[in-house]
This record gives sequence, C-alpha cells and structure tokens, in this order.
Amino acid sequence: MELRILGAHSNEAKGARLTSFLLDSVLAIDAGGLTSALSLGEQEKIKAVLLTHHHFDHTRDLVTLGYNAALWNGQIKVYALPETFDVVIPCLLDGKIYANLLEYPSKERPTLRFEFVERYKRRNIAGYQVLAVPVRHGASTVGYQVTSPEGKKLFYTSDTGPGLSDCWQYIAPDLLICESSVPNMLGDFARKAGHLTPQLLKDELTHFKQLKGYLPKVITIHSAISYEQQISEEVAQVANELGADVSLGHEDMKVVL
Repeated sequence: MELRILGAHSNEAKGARLTSFLLDSVLAIDAGGLTSALSLGEQEKIKAVLLTHHHFDHTRDLVTLGYNAALWNGQIKVYALPETFDVVIPCLLDGKIYANLLEYPSKERPTLRFEFVERYKRRNIAGYQVLAVPVRHGASTVGYQVTSPEGKKLFYTSDTGPGLSDCWQYIAPDLLICESSVPNMLGDFARKAGHLTPQLLKDELTHFKQLKGYLPKVITIHSAISYEQQISEEVAQVANELGADVSLGHEDMKVVL
C-alpha cells in the first residue's frame, strides 16, 4: 500500500493544498486538494473517493474531478455518510454554482455515483476493506481504517477534537494519520472548534498506547499555514517525549506500508 499526501493543510497558498490523500493511485480520501495535485492521467486512475465530512477543505475538488471525468467517459464512486451528502450535493454538485454533476454528462450515466457508508460497518471499496469510525468534530465526521488486500492498515482520523479514545478500540493501524491543526497556545480554540494541537494529540496517542500496547507510525496533517513551523516543532517534541515515530506530513509525501 502506497499513501500519497496530496494536500496537508487546512488553508491554501502556493505549495500548500487542502486536505486529500491517494492510495495506490486508485482510492482517494477526501477531496480538498485532489485535482489540483494530479494530472488528468492520474485522475483517470481514481476508482473511488471516501469523504470524511462535508467541510469545504475536504470536498472542494470533488466538483472538478466530476467534471473532468467526462473527458475519459469515467464514473467514480463517492462514499460518505448520508449527512455529508445532504450538504455536499446541494452546495457543490447540483448545478447552482457549476455543472449539475448529478446529471453530467447525462442523467443516465453521471460521472459521480454516490453511496452511503455506515458507522462501524466494514465494506469492500475498490478492493480495500474500509471501516468508518465516528470522531468528534463540529460536523458529522468519520475517520476511515483502510486495509489493503495484503493486510496493511492505515487509519485517518480526519478533523477531530479530543476524545479519540472512543474509537481506538475499533482500529489497529500500521499507520495513523491524525490532525494537528494549530499550535499548543491555541488549545482552548482547538477544543471548541473540534481540532487538536500537538499537546492534545500527545494525550490521544498516550491513550492509544495504553489501550493497544503499541504506537504505529504517526503523520500529522491539516496544519494552518501561518503556524506550520511552530506546529512542526511541537510535533517533534511530542515524538521525542513519546519515543515514537511522529512527524508532520507535507504535500507529495509518500509512505509505503
């Protein structure tokens, strides 16, 4: 299993894209910086997209992916909670601001097909076993554990605040991708907004190790650009204090499991 980080940030500027990942060139997780990171040829290989929640920085490029897929007569399955589609479809996809991707290029065969995921229920998606696990955020949000045919596992929390111990019992990843949006000095803001700082992340990882008896490799994402250097330093401190492999993710970073 090869993970490619397409976007590792919560806001966008040159060299920094919105949150999105790609597994083995075929399975995308979130779509904030999806098409802005990939050539048309790379986009054509995508079979499915998993959406964690409806926020714009995780869904924006679903619009351009759906529009581009008509170029190669493609059809891409998009998986999400019903609550996510309840927002994404009328706000992004139904023709109010761009093409009506519910019927584009035709009502009979649109480029995007929508399928629901259920919390705590495993299903096969594009050849992977996928488990959606709820996390604590302002919107209805799930993290995804994705298991490759070879048995390698990653878990992506998506945006989340404190309280991840509620979902640790359901997962056993080789790689954990977790958010760390703002530095420690903004801890009160992070708690209220449903996000983590490096210190809050340390607390969650400590709970993970107590429960599971190990810590996987950890990559943090969703950094605010203006605080990235400070977040990076604080994440490095967490790695040192835990004696664990914890690092800040970045655009075009690749990890092979």
